[in-house]
Amino acid sequence: MKFSYFHLMPWTELDEAPQQWPASNQSFDPARGKELYDSYIDTMAFAEDCGFDWVGCNEHHFSPYGLMANCNLIGSVLTQRTKTIKLAMLGNLIPLLNPIRVAEEYAMIDVMSGGRLVAGLIRGVPHEYIAYNVVPGESRERLREATALIIKAWTEPEPFGWEGEFYQYPSVSIWPKPMQKPHPQILMSASNEESAEFAGQHRAMMGMTLIADLKIAQRCINVYRDAARAHGKEPTPADILIGQNTLIARSDEEAKEHLAAGLNYFHKVLMHSIRDAMRLVVQKSRFFAQEQYGERFVNRLATLNSRSIDEMIEAGSVLCGSPKTVIKQMKRIQGELGNGRFNLNMKIGNIPDKVVRTSMELFRDEVLPEAASL
Repeated sequence: MKFSYFHLMPWTELDEAPQQWPASNQSFDPARGKELYDSYIDTMAFAEDCGFDWVGCNEHHFSPYGLMANCNLIGSVLTQRTKTIKLAMLGNLIPLLNPIRVAEEYAMIDVMSGGRLVAGLIRGVPHEYIAYNVVPGESRERLREATALIIKAWTEPEPFGWEGEFYQYPSVSIWPKPMQKPHPQILMSASNEESAEFAGQHRAMMGMTLIADLKIAQRCINVYRDAARAHGKEPTPADILIGQNTLIARSDEEAKEHLAAGLNYFHKVLMHSIRDAMRLVVQKSRFFAQEQYGERFVNRLATLNSRSIDEMIEAGSVLCGSPKTVIKQMKRIQGELGNGRFNLNMKIGNIPDKVVRTSMELFRDEVLPEAASL
């Protein structure tokens, strides 16, 4: 089993939830923002000392949900703060961005890190499309074309032109090219069956987050495996990444108390305005190829928000408890899903950084020695 340490970089200083989206930035304090960035980057670099195989960054916009509008900026810092850990950009929201710029920045991170990039080519959640004024219904086909363009930019040794439906470039020849050959590992999100099929078609690793039900997750994994095999790839457990909100403490009771407080801030404050924006996009556009996937996305958020910590643990949605308890939970999930990677988010909502550090240290000292052999 391999482990990724993931960070959302949340803003922790709100007294009440923003009532509309985009969230007003009136209360943002740059001095406090610098303190948070410094602390978060220190924590992400510390993941290497705690035995994590990857450290994960992401991209979100117009919200205190996350302060990482460009994960590549954080990734570039981590190339200088770490030595061996993989830098997982999970990732750039490809349909919103210039794919050539993404190819260039990813290549820079790969070279600067000595070949440690994991390249997330991610579609993103619905409300991000409002932020960047991109038609949500075009998201899938934009991602398909941009992925092909990025891979060609990484691998083509001579200048080439590109005339596609969404992207046109008279001549492309990026400098630098990636260190990894033929190109860095690619990961795509697969939290519904349509996305899982897409990831399998591209022979990428698949990543799932916010699991509401292990049976639904298993269906997505089965779809991914079938699609990958149909396109010439035999997937292994290492190709399946399962994301979990995680709290490890000295006792189950302490872990549940901290996680409940963090999730309360996460759902009631950070997610409040985002849920409304997501629901609007899903209702007003064909963000997903089939309407059922949009409804499932919104329903999944509502389900997770309504559950108790014990219900989340039973559903396999979180990892929470003492080291021995968390190991048991990992064994159960891995036994049902067959994943070879866990992506652990330990800074959930406004959980104090001291609690996060303790969770990381307990992972290193008491969880990893046994869980690594799963």
